[in-house]
Amino acid sequence: MEKKEKYLQLLKQAKQLVDPKVGRISNMANLSRLLFDVFQHHWCGFYLVENGRLELGPFQGPIACTTIEKGKGVCGSSWEKRETLVIEDVHQFDGHIACSALSNSEIVVPCFNQDGEVYAVLDI
Repeated sequence: MEKKEKYLQLLKQAKQLVDPKVGRISNMANLSRLLFDVFQHHWCGFYLVENGRLELGPFQGPIACTTIEKGKGVCGSSWEKRETLVIEDVHQFDGHIACSALSNSEIVVPCFNQDGEVYAVLDI
């Protein structure tokens, strides 16, 4: 299957999976599993903005860091900058938080609410 087709199928599945009648935790749990299954990454999940920091949310993969401060590591930097970060070699990223020695690259996507505030980051 071509990459474009894979992404189109993923998007279709994600739209069918997200249920506006349930809370964000349930939807995040299902989305993290969908992404994990489709791409078979080492780790895929969400960190939620809670109490002025990122706290571990629904995820798939090995044990992870439970809290991350704003501006720290790839996740905290994505939150602070309000932009997606694609890091090909996390070992070269200044301040990388090594939750797993097996992680070599990382993609972090901020999630925005209707008010334009970051409420979570998706970490892959």
